[in-house]
Amino acid sequence: MLSKRTIGVEQVCSIHRGNRLTVRAVTPRQGQLQATKRAVVIGGGWAGYGSAKSLLAAGVEEVVVLDASQNPGGLASTSTNGTTIIEPGIKGFWAQYANIYQLVDELCIPDPFTDWTASAFYSPQGLEVKAPILGLQPRLPTPLGSFIYTNPYFTRLPIQDRLTALPLISALLEYNLDEATYSKYDAMSAYELFRSAGISQRLFEFLESMLLVILFAPSVALSAAASLDALYFFALAHQQDFDVRWCKGPVGATLLQPLMESTRQKGCTIMTGRRATHVMAEGSGQSTMYRIATTNASGQVEEWAADAVVLAVGVKALQGIVQKSPLLASIPTFAGLMNLGIIDAIAVRLWLDRRIVPESPSNVLAGFERNVGATFFDLNALQDQYRDEENSVLEVDFYGASSLLPMTDDQLVERIMNHYLPTANTAYAAATVLNRSVVRVQGGVTAFSPGSHHYLPPVVTSLPGVFCAGDCVRQGPGSHGAKGLCQEKAYATGLQAGNAAAEFLGFTPYTPVLEPEEDEQHIRAAREAIKTLRDAATMLPGLPLPTLPKPLEMIKQRRRS
Repeated sequence: MLSKRTIGVEQVCSIHRGNRLTVRAVTPRQGQLQATKRAVVIGGGWAGYGSAKSLLAAGVEEVVVLDASQNPGGLASTSTNGTTIIEPGIKGFWAQYANIYQLVDELCIPDPFTDWTASAFYSPQGLEVKAPILGLQPRLPTPLGSFIYTNPYFTRLPIQDRLTALPLISALLEYNLDEATYSKYDAMSAYELFRSAGISQRLFEFLESMLLVILFAPSVALSAAASLDALYFFALAHQQDFDVRWCKGPVGATLLQPLMESTRQKGCTIMTGRRATHVMAEGSGQSTMYRIATTNASGQVEEWAADAVVLAVGVKALQGIVQKSPLLASIPTFAGLMNLGIIDAIAVRLWLDRRIVPESPSNVLAGFERNVGATFFDLNALQDQYRDEENSVLEVDFYGASSLLPMTDDQLVERIMNHYLPTANTAYAAATVLNRSVVRVQGGVTAFSPGSHHYLPPVVTSLPGVFCAGDCVRQGPGSHGAKGLCQEKAYATGLQAGNAAAEFLGFTPYTPVLEPEEDEQHIRAAREAIKTLRDAATMLPGLPLPTLPKPLEMIKQRRRS
C-alpha cells in the first residue's frame, strides 16, 4: 500500500476505473503550508540512482525513483530461468571512471572488478592487434606512450599507416576550445574528418572498427566532435586511459543493487515496474507542481506529484514521454529530442559443450558485417558465477545491429559459431551450443550523428524544475569529462542533475562530481596557445587568424568547390 510519504502528499486518493488506477496527489488547501519538497526521478539506472543519491545528500525530504524494470539497472537487466540474472551486454570500467570507483569505495563493495585485462582485436583475416595494459608501463606523454608500447602488438597495421594519424592531433587540440568550434566539428561526420586528414585506408578501417564498438555506428553516421570526444576520453588523453577491467558479476546486482539499497535506507522510495508515459504541470515558476503519469505491471495508471523532475532515461523512452506530453513538446529543448537517432544492439550468451580458452578474455570483432561492430567475452575468466564451469560460457554483443535483427536465433548463433569466433580460435567451429540467450535491444542506444549536439538535452533544461541525466546528455565545452556511451557519464550526469534539482528546491548541493584526470601539461599548453592566438586576432583585426587545422580547412575547401 502506498503511504503518504511514498509520494509526498498530504492526502492520497485512489480512483478505480476498470483496470485503471490513478494515484492522485491532492495538493494542500489554499493557505496550508507545504512542509516538504519532493523530487521524482524517472529511470533507475546509473543516471537515476546517481540523481537520487545527490538529492538525498542535499537534504531533499522526499525522493521517488520510478523504474520501468523490476530489477536495478533500468532496462539493462532481464531474468532467465527464474534465477540467473543475465544483463544484455558486457560493460567495461575504464581507468578514468573516477565517480564509479569512488562509489564502490564509499559503499564498501568487496572486490567487484577483475584485474586490468589485455584485449585483442580480430578481423576476418585474424588477429590485428592485442592491446597491452598500458598502466603497467613507464608513463610517457600522450600520445607517445600508447604509440610506442602498442607498436610491437600490431600485426597488420604498419607503422607508416599509423603515422598518417598525425594530422588528427591538430583537430584534437582545437575541436572543443569553444562552442562555435565544437559545433563546426559536430556538423561534419567522422568520415569527412578522417578522409580530409589524409589517413591511410588501413588506419581508416581500424578507426572505423573502434568507433563501431565505442559509439556503435560507422564514421559516416557519427559526428566528428562526438567521435573525437570518445577517442580522447577512452584512449588518448592519458597513456593508461584505454586500460579496462570488468565487473565480476552482473553490474545491476553487483554495483547498482547496493547503490539502490543505500538510497532506500536514506529515505528514497523506489517504485519498480513503473513505466513513465507523460509529464503534466500545474502552476508556474517556482510554484509549479509536476505530475508524472506511469503505467504499472498490471496496466493501471498512476500519477506522482513532484516539485522537481529528473528525466534519467534513454533517448527512446524520453522521446516516448515527449510525444505524449504537450507540456514538454511545447519546449524547444524537448521538441528537438525528436530529431535524435537511436541504435539497435543484440546480446547473445552461449553455453558450449567444452572449454575453449581464447587468447584474451575480452575481444573486438570487426569487419565481419558492414557497419556492425561486435565484441566477445570469455565469461569463465571474467565473472565469478561462471569461473568454475567446466565448459565455456561466452557473451557476444553486436552494435549497430539493425541488419542482424531479422535473423532468427538459430541463424544468429550459427553465424557466430562458424563465421566470427573461429577467427579467434579455430576450436570454436567444432563446439556445440548447449544453451543460449538472445536479447534484441531495438533503439536502446543514442546515435551521436552529425548535427546531433544541439538536440541532445542539457542537464539543466529550459523548463524550470526539470532536469536530464544519462549518456544522452549534451557534450561539448564545459560538460563533464566522461564522454560517449559510458556508465561513468550516465552516473556523473545523474549526480549533476540531482545537485541541480536540489539547488532548484532551495537546498545546498552536497555531492561532489569528480572529473577525469586533467589534460597533460603539453596538451593544456598547446590548447591555450591556440586560444590565445584566436583571442588576440579577435581584438586586433589586422592580425591574421592562426591557420585552421588541416582536416577542418580541407573540408571547408571541398565544400566551397
